[in-house]
Amino acid sequence: MLIAGTARADITPPVGIAHAGWGAQTHQRAEGVDMPLYCTVLYVSDEEGSVELAFLDIDEGTISVKRDQILRDAVDSATGIPGENLRIAYTHTHSGPVTGVSWIVEGADLVEPWLDSIPGKAIEALNKAKQNAKKSRVTTDSGNCEINVNRRPQTEDGTRNTGRDWTGFVDHEVLVTAFDDEDGEPIATIVNYACHPTIMAQDNRLITPDYPGVTRKVVEENVGGMCLFLQGAAGNIGPIDGFTGDLAVYHRAGHRLGLEASRIRLGMDPVPRKERLMKIEPSGADLGLYVDEQSGEPDDRLSISYEPFTLPAKELPPPEQVRAEFNAAQQHLEQVRSKTSDIEEIKKAAFPSKRAYIAQNIAEVFGTGGSVQLPIQVMRIGNTAFVALPVEPFAEIGVEVKQRSSADWTVFGGYSNGYYGYMPMRYAYPEGGYEVTTSPFAPGAAEQAIEACVQAIDAMWRKSL
Repeated sequence: MLIAGTARADITPPVGIAHAGWGAQTHQRAEGVDMPLYCTVLYVSDEEGSVELAFLDIDEGTISVKRDQILRDAVDSATGIPGENLRIAYTHTHSGPVTGVSWIVEGADLVEPWLDSIPGKAIEALNKAKQNAKKSRVTTDSGNCEINVNRRPQTEDGTRNTGRDWTGFVDHEVLVTAFDDEDGEPIATIVNYACHPTIMAQDNRLITPDYPGVTRKVVEENVGGMCLFLQGAAGNIGPIDGFTGDLAVYHRAGHRLGLEASRIRLGMDPVPRKERLMKIEPSGADLGLYVDEQSGEPDDRLSISYEPFTLPAKELPPPEQVRAEFNAAQQHLEQVRSKTSDIEEIKKAAFPSKRAYIAQNIAEVFGTGGSVQLPIQVMRIGNTAFVALPVEPFAEIGVEVKQRSSADWTVFGGYSNGYYGYMPMRYAYPEGGYEVTTSPFAPGAAEQAIEACVQAIDAMWRKSL
C-alpha cells in the first residue's frame, strides 16, 4: 500500500502588501483579506519509504524559477526528500501579492519578507504531513463543470482580446484524485481544473485565493480530509464571470466547482470491488440484498521522473535593453501618479509598465532567446499520472496529453515547478493577442512539449509493467 498524509500552513500576507498587479488597477496596496492564503501539502511514499514525494499547493500568482529553486533546495535540505520529487504548484490567483520587481511601489517592501517566509512554513507543513501519514489507497475519476470559457474572442477588426469566446476550444473536465485510508476514510482530495483565477480583478482591493480557495473549502466540508487544487492547462481559458470587484462572484464559482468535485469524490472507492447477491429477503416485494466484496488490490505503484528538455524560444532583445525600457516605463508611471489622481491617466501609464514588467521577467530567464531548457515532471501514483509543466499551457496541450496518455488517468497541469511564461499552440501565433505577444516561446514549442509529455508517460508506464 501507499502511505499518504496532509497538512496546511497559513501564508496570508500582511495587509498593506503590494497587491494584485493589474495594469488597469489604480490602487497599490492590499486593503484587507477576504479569505486566507494557504500552502497545502500532500506527502506520499511507498510502504518501505524508499520513494518519497510531495505536492505543495500554494496560493500564489507565480513562482519564479529562482524562487522555485530556493524552495526546492530548502525542502530537500530539511526533509531529505529530493528536490525533483516535489510538485511545487501555484494556484495562479491574481488577487494575492505582487511578486518580484514591479511597477507597483507602495507595499513592495513587504513582498520579499513574505516570500522568504514561505519555505519555512512549507517545511513545517510537510513534516506534519509526514507525521500524519498512514496507509492509503488511491484512484481518480472525472466530471464536468462549466464555469470556464475560452478567453480569446476576436473583435470585428480581427484583434484578439481577453474575454469570452464561446466558439473557442475549452476543457470543462474536472479530475478528482482520492486518497483514502484502510477504513475508507478520506485523507486527501486533489482537484484539477483549467481556469484562470481572474474573477477578482482590478477593482478588487482584498487578498483572496480566488475560486480555488472556495473549491477546497467546499470539498473539505462535504467530503472530509484535506483538499489540494492543481491548476490545469488554463493559458487560453478564463472564468465566464470575471474581471470584477464583486466578492460574491468568485465565491459562487468556487462553490459550483467544489460541489461537482465533491459529487465525484463521494462516489469514488479506491478499492476494486465486485457485487455479490447474498440473499433474497421476502417482504412486500422480494428484496435483493447485496454485498460489495473486494475483487483485487488497488494499484500502489509509485515513481517519478523530472527531466529537462529543450524548446525553441523567440529571438528576444538584449536583457539590458529590456531593463532600461522597464525603468523608463516605471519612472513615467510614478511621475503620472505624483501629478494626478485621474484614474484613466493612471491606467494609461500603468499598462506599458505592466507589459515592460512581463518582458523583464522573461529576459531574466531566456536572455536573448533562441532556445530554453525546462523540466517535465511525471509522477505515477497508483493508476494515475500527474504531469506538470512550468508554463501557462493552452488547453489543447492538456487535452491532447490526457487523450494520448498510457495511464488510466492523467492529471495534467501547468503553473508548477517555476514559471517560464505562456505556451500557445502554433495556430495562435498568426492571431496574436496577449498570450502570444507576451510568450517567450517560438511557434511549435507547444507541439514539441506535447510529444515530450506523452513520451515521458509512456516510458514510465513501460517501466512499471
